[in-house]
Amino acid sequence: MTDVKHQIPDDLLMGYAAGALPEAFDLVVATHVSLSDDVRARLESFEAVGGAMLNEVECAELAEDSFEATLARITGMEMPETRPTPPSGGIFPGPLRDAVGGDLDAVKWRSVGMGVKQCVLQSSKDASVRLLSIPAGQAMPMHSHHGTEMTLVLQGAYADEDDRFARGDIEVADEDVHHTPVAEAGQDCICLVATDAPLKFDGLLPRIAQPFVGI
Repeated sequence: MTDVKHQIPDDLLMGYAAGALPEAFDLVVATHVSLSDDVRARLESFEAVGGAMLNEVECAELAEDSFEATLARITGMEMPETRPTPPSGGIFPGPLRDAVGGDLDAVKWRSVGMGVKQCVLQSSKDASVRLLSIPAGQAMPMHSHHGTEMTLVLQGAYADEDDRFARGDIEVADEDVHHTPVAEAGQDCICLVATDAPLKFDGLLPRIAQPFVGI
């Protein structure tokens, strides 16, 4: 697709290439990479550098039965259930379609108030990732962050005090970012959001609801 305006920073893209990010963040980055030719090229360059570095690493000695032991472990593993490939033409790139099991119509939404819906795709002690659907024109509660929040726009657009983010754009917010995202008029804004710590809401009602919605 046409290159996006707001791309993932190099440090996070390198972390993804090295396998150092939480799995929840991996899904956001993989989906973002699928929406930008430029980001994909940057990722390939980081992976090439990593491969070159591996070539310089001294080889470790393996046990004589390591090959047989590996085959035994593979044979004993349960194979994941295969699913038919969802039809193309939707708004979800391949990595996200695989995680959801389809496109937008396959999402199991849950209302969290103000017309906003969410679907938690994965949650662990390290990070969580969810889909958010925000009605056109709706403002999210003002908040800051205890950790890192990575937001990728899949449909529509939103703006905060600093900039505007449309399809393919990614916003990485940390403890220094204090904002009120507002979905642009005309189309509901659908985002893929990963966080590694709870948000810090300014208002009392969002803070009361926070334990129930898990954001």
